[in-house]
Amino acid sequence: MRYIDNQDNLDSVIDLMFLRPMSEEFNNHSILSDWRLSLDHTPLMVKISIFEEDIQTRKCTIVKNSEEEHNFVIDIMNLIKDLNTNHINSKDDLEVIIQDFAKNTNNIWFKYSKLVNITKCSNLWWNNNCQIALETYRNSRLLNDWKNFKRTVKTSKHEFFNSKIQEILNKRKGIWELIN
Repeated sequence: MRYIDNQDNLDSVIDLMFLRPMSEEFNNHSILSDWRLSLDHTPLMVKISIFEEDIQTRKCTIVKNSEEEHNFVIDIMNLIKDLNTNHINSKDDLEVIIQDFAKNTNNIWFKYSKLVNITKCSNLWWNNNCQIALETYRNSRLLNDWKNFKRTVKTSKHEFFNSKIQEILNKRKGIWELIN
């Protein structure tokens, strides 16, 4: 907002701005009064910091309904079953047991998970059968292996989307939920 004392004297201009009192990133501004031309407007320059963002492109995952997932669940169940809670006499004892449980859970996770690249073409329906068929085709470069790969992908997609449809039907109990 600009307040001018005298219309004839533009040098006596008072510049007022509505700022956020506790915001450092938005209050970093300067008024460029030297750039004023014949108009009564003065350019305002605001410096806004843009922080570098780390976008994760890899993650550890376990394929749903795989043997690794089954073994992971069994190991976690055994870990819970083997927890010794008989000697918890203080908050520190409980903290030690929880930290030990967290460390063992983390080790079990990394034992069965694998590191995958996240791309814009990542697909939830991709499974081990697709990977094996693709590797077979890449090694042989035969037409039959290519057709087998395409058939495997098609089957995987059908299985994945049919399971999603069943999940929606069982969860919400309404066929109209599938319209979206």
